[in-house]
Amino acid sequence: MSETPAREHPPFRRVANELRAEILRGDLEPGAKLSSENELADRFGLTRATVRKGIALLRSEGLVISHQGKGAFVRERPNVRMLSTGTNYRERRSTGVSNYNAEAAAQGQKARQVIREVGEGVAPAKVAEHLDVDEGAPVVVRRRLFVIDDSPMQLVDSYYPADLAAGTKLIQPKPIRGGAHAVIEDPDGAIRRRIVQFVEDLDVRMPTPDESEQLEIPSGVPVARVIRTAYDSAGVPVEVNDSVVPCDRHVFRYVIDVP
Repeated sequence: MSETPAREHPPFRRVANELRAEILRGDLEPGAKLSSENELADRFGLTRATVRKGIALLRSEGLVISHQGKGAFVRERPNVRMLSTGTNYRERRSTGVSNYNAEAAAQGQKARQVIREVGEGVAPAKVAEHLDVDEGAPVVVRRRLFVIDDSPMQLVDSYYPADLAAGTKLIQPKPIRGGAHAVIEDPDGAIRRRIVQFVEDLDVRMPTPDESEQLEIPSGVPVARVIRTAYDSAGVPVEVNDSVVPCDRHVFRYVIDVP
């Protein structure tokens, strides 16, 4: 019995596959302009409509952006590499700069945090579970947008037990020098807790329309939801960060020291 030949990819997928390979190899660098539709049509021996369909596929994957009247370009993707170790954390803390900002600066990038909202609220079910409080318990919430080189990178909602945060800078609607942990660990402050452990829970999903708009996420790019819980030396959770992170903009590396 003769074998059935493998089904060939539709022509527009051949266009997308070859251009994608060139982008991923680095032959087409971020910001590079793709050849015109006419040039690509000649190269592949296809119609402009077919080429346009292939480029649309790359655009849906977040690899290409199009500018009206200018053509299609390889999308520039500002990436920040987040290294998580205990030593790294303490080194960053000693500088008086928040860990995220310090990590970005070490890679030659300029980071800033935009305060979206600060106030009192109630703990959602997932946050309450990690903060070890009852669902609906009073909390202080700090909602921020993390930006690197003017590109939105993360939405971060930080939750603190209301009695812990009361009367501290955590409740004030402005940036905190050194980040929230500078307030929590300040030996002369009201809280005076030493953070000794972080636990992160991560799941990957597609973004909501609101997340796509605020983070300027192209169609087809998923996000990681990272819930990070900080524990003090007594094993008590003092902070829960609920972050939404576009999967095309971060590289996470965890170094786990095993005693």
